[in-house]
Amino acid sequence: MKRLRTRVSDLDRRRRHRSTARAILRLLPEPESWLDVGTGDARFPEAAKELFPYTSFDGVDPTARVEEAREADRVEEAYVGSLTDEPIATGLRARYDVVTLLRPPDPAGELRAALAVLRPGGYLLLEGVDAPAEELRAELESQGCTILPPRNRRPRPWTTYRVIAHKEPSAP
Repeated sequence: MKRLRTRVSDLDRRRRHRSTARAILRLLPEPESWLDVGTGDARFPEAAKELFPYTSFDGVDPTARVEEAREADRVEEAYVGSLTDEPIATGLRARYDVVTLLRPPDPAGELRAALAVLRPGGYLLLEGVDAPAEELRAELESQGCTILPPRNRRPRPWTTYRVIAHKEPSAP
C-alpha cells in the first residue's frame, strides 16, 4: 500500500510540474535558458523538459542534491548555494529567459536576485502557499515587470497562488 501511495504522489507531483511549465509554454514556446531556484533534485526541470526539449535548464539549491541532479542530466548547470549569494548572482546576471521560484525559502531576497538574473523580456514564475501581498506587486512593478492576469481563476488544490511576471525589455 505504501508503494502505491508513493507512486500516486510521484504522478501527482509530475502533473503539477507539467501544469506549471505549461503556464510558460503559452507565453514563450521555446525559451533558450531557464533557471529553477531551490530546485533540489530537479524534478521540476525534468518534467518541464518534456514540453521544452530544446531549453537549457539550470538549477540552484543550497544542498548538494542539485549536483546529483546534474549528474542525472535533469539540469545542465548546477549551482550549490543561494541565488542571493554574491558570486552566484554576479555570474548569472541577465542570463535567463525564464526563472521559477516554486515555494522560495526567502521570498523577498530571492525575488530581487531572480529579477537580476532574468533577461529583459523574460518571465518570472512564482508559485507558493502564501497569497502574494501588495509588497510583491510593488516590488515587481518597481523592477520593470508587468504581472500577467491569471489565465484560469479556478483554485488549484496544490497551491494557493501562481504569479507570472514579464520583465519589460527596457527594464534594468
